[in-house]
Amino acid sequence: MKAFDIKKIPFLYLILIFVLLGTGSCSDDFLNRSPKGTIFSGSLANESGVNGLLIGAYSLLNESGTGGTGWHMGRWIFGGVASDDAHTGTEAGALQPVPEFESYTATSATRGLNDRWRVYYAAVQRCNDVLRLLQITEDNNSISPESAQQIRAEARFLRGVYHLYIALMWKNIPFVDETVSASTGNYYVSNTENAWPRIEEDFEYASNNLTETKADAGRANKWAAKCFLVKSYMFQNKHSDAKPLLDDIIQNGVTPGGLKYDLNEHFFDNFNPDTKNGPEQVFAVMHSVNDGANGQNGTRNSGEGNSGPYGGPFTTYGFYQPSFSLVNSYKTDAETGLPFISSFNDSDVKHDLNILSSEPFEPYSGSLDSRLDWTVGRRGIPYLDWGVNPGLAWVRQQSVAGPYLHIKHVSFQSQPQAMEVRSTSNTYNLIRFADVLLWAAEVEVELGNLEKAEEYVNRVRMRAANPDTWVKKYIDNNDPLAGFSNEPAANYKVGLYSGHFLENGQDFAREAVRFERKLELGMEHHRFFDLQRYDNGTGYMAEVLNEYIEHETSIPDYNFYYMEGATFTQGKNEIYPIPIEQIDLSVKDGEPTLIQNSGY
Repeated sequence: MKAFDIKKIPFLYLILIFVLLGTGSCSDDFLNRSPKGTIFSGSLANESGVNGLLIGAYSLLNESGTGGTGWHMGRWIFGGVASDDAHTGTEAGALQPVPEFESYTATSATRGLNDRWRVYYAAVQRCNDVLRLLQITEDNNSISPESAQQIRAEARFLRGVYHLYIALMWKNIPFVDETVSASTGNYYVSNTENAWPRIEEDFEYASNNLTETKADAGRANKWAAKCFLVKSYMFQNKHSDAKPLLDDIIQNGVTPGGLKYDLNEHFFDNFNPDTKNGPEQVFAVMHSVNDGANGQNGTRNSGEGNSGPYGGPFTTYGFYQPSFSLVNSYKTDAETGLPFISSFNDSDVKHDLNILSSEPFEPYSGSLDSRLDWTVGRRGIPYLDWGVNPGLAWVRQQSVAGPYLHIKHVSFQSQPQAMEVRSTSNTYNLIRFADVLLWAAEVEVELGNLEKAEEYVNRVRMRAANPDTWVKKYIDNNDPLAGFSNEPAANYKVGLYSGHFLENGQDFAREAVRFERKLELGMEHHRFFDLQRYDNGTGYMAEVLNEYIEHETSIPDYNFYYMEGATFTQGKNEIYPIPIEQIDLSVKDGEPTLIQNSGY
């Protein structure tokens, strides 16, 4: 099955797309677009042209390429660093403004927010451009009805995806469809109406009209649309609506290549370029490699690509470093192999903070969940096939960023081009099947079906419990490319729940499911938004993150200076401030069309 990337666009269409969309979508007013009917009715008004524009809409899934955007507006910041998953890998004064998002001091003028708003609404506009051009193409009889239906469904799917992520960031957002344009003068769209019903409509249309399989791995199919519809329900706590869809997806869902949805045999297969597009991949961002764009589009550097060892075997910046709290979450009971859901932070996993690489260090000997060392780089443990992690020699500045390294978005040394394209040789999973199973567990808990919820959680845990999937020691520490032995790299013990959900009740089951998502999806940029979903006005998110701040800032000899005195404010920090630039641009008849979120 073919990979799907921007290299598929003929060079002429690349030029047209970036003339029409790349520069136009970078204008100060994200909605004020010049009429495009003249060009649309010309060389692009055919099946090839409209499909080229559709690929341009897909290309912004990587959140870059519209100009003026970069690492300071990536998923790793807003979904990861702003949660209890990770720290900004920085010394004093570097990587501004990321510490503002980590310490919950960002304002509507903080750099990065406007860039993120612009790139998302540029992506929405690309989807709408496809729909407008498609109508012209259909009127010209230049496309078959079957092709038109698939293109329309894919464009609406993507429009739903982009609006969904905008809603997660800002909640109160304008929904912009293809009827909004400069030519009609209706581009001052308010954010006072609930956008979720419109997002659902796009996913419902896509799920009803997309085919089950696709020729390209990265295109959306019927099942991806159903999964995103479920995601929209989950963020509205519409559990009864989500359940029948989840039952159908788990029983019958397939990838665009026709593989029945299932967990990959090996946990790290989800992050290994050699095993991408497998049965667990529901919908992913497809990056292009060596596409001639000189790093500005498909191969643009990202936070993920800069998250490996700072002083290690390849050039990177160590932007994104796991927290002490995340690592502590992987401790397990020595007898049962179950996690310490409420007491994981009572003691810290042994770490090498401020211990020189030349000094002796023995890693933590207690029992651990095996997913830890596929998620976090720890001193004394093999870091893929790059060598045994020496600790301080690879970390940007331990005293500020902590001693841990990120792994999930790093390629193996033995893989072709690993040194050049760490962040682009792989896909980025927006949804994977483990995500779906844990949504299903969450739904079953809320509907009172605790045994079924436990079954779904155990299905995910069974993979982590399999010794064949564990990180192993090298055959020869001096030659990591010589391969791995059969000896586990640490004391891994992962057990299954056995009637615990029923025995301990709904509150316990709810926390167990939430904790399992933390373990399974750590460092994949979901955590902030998961906490947002769990909160639902209860203050849960503020409680979790303020306890996290208290723990991280109390670690001896750890200079988490920009988090001193930080507080997550309930009723404010669950969402981000709408960029002041966009509010200023929305003024009509002396009043802003966009209303700022509460507390900002």
